[in-house]
Amino acid sequence: MVFKKMLSAFGVGGPSIDTVLTNPNTRPGLSLDGHVHLLGGDAPASIEQITLGLVTRVEIEGGDSEYAGIMEFHRMAVSGPLELAPKQQLAIPFQLLVPWETPVTDVYGQRLHGMTMGLRTELAVARAVDKSDLDHVAVHPLPIHERILDAFQALGFRFKHADLERGHIRGVQQTLPFYQEIEFFAAPQYARTINEVELTFVTSQRGIDVILECDKRGGFLTAGHDVFGRYTVSHADADRTDWVRVVDGWLRETTSRYGSLRAHGFGAPHGRGHGMGGVVAGTALGVAGGLVAGDLIGDAFEGDFGDFGGDFE
Repeated sequence: MVFKKMLSAFGVGGPSIDTVLTNPNTRPGLSLDGHVHLLGGDAPASIEQITLGLVTRVEIEGGDSEYAGIMEFHRMAVSGPLELAPKQQLAIPFQLLVPWETPVTDVYGQRLHGMTMGLRTELAVARAVDKSDLDHVAVHPLPIHERILDAFQALGFRFKHADLERGHIRGVQQTLPFYQEIEFFAAPQYARTINEVELTFVTSQRGIDVILECDKRGGFLTAGHDVFGRYTVSHADADRTDWVRVVDGWLRETTSRYGSLRAHGFGAPHGRGHGMGGVVAGTALGVAGGLVAGDLIGDAFEGDFGDFGGDFE
């Protein structure tokens, strides 16, 4: 028995975990449901805690360089301390609420190139090597996201790439320590004005802030530069708006008048809000809005976060 306990401390013959999701597909503001399956090892084990965490890959700027790290951005305890007998089997149910700001990973049934998302399960065992399990998760757009993405496609924009940037956008109520950028090549009718457009959604229970960053072409006497626009819409507007017209208006407004920063509250009196007063502010990782912005955990789990998918088409 002493020898078995010693082996268990090194992860040999110890307990194992396997998380099974009822459905790996979800949307911001919904949930991921499933069970954590435990199997006892060759010796009794004292389980300290079982936790679930959503992890994704984030681009991080440091000095003059940029690198990618795997970040945990939402965490929930599934179980506290318990004793697991040899070969004992347990199935612990869970329901993990998905934060409203969780980035979209899949559109039109395809993985957005550059996006990754996983649900990581951690099993903390007293006096032994901790175990982990990783399951891929697909986050699909909400109706309001879909309508706006449909409008970009209808206007002729071609999807290029998507990623997550660490930081906060000034003037936007943001709880996660990163934001998503969905990049498009300019549609032909805009190609004389802009090269590319980056689209950001910051989602809440009430609606979304839409941030546009347009790479504006230079003129005969002017250099090219980035211009920004911010617009706010509610979830209720999804099915009662001509989004092609609205998105076209956003783009033309954002790239006009030297790209001044103006907010547009859709449906609000006079259709005007306050300017952004700047765009992106870097931020340190920490606890924000009750969500845990975890450490970078590059190789803390098995498996590969490969890129999938391509264009929306």
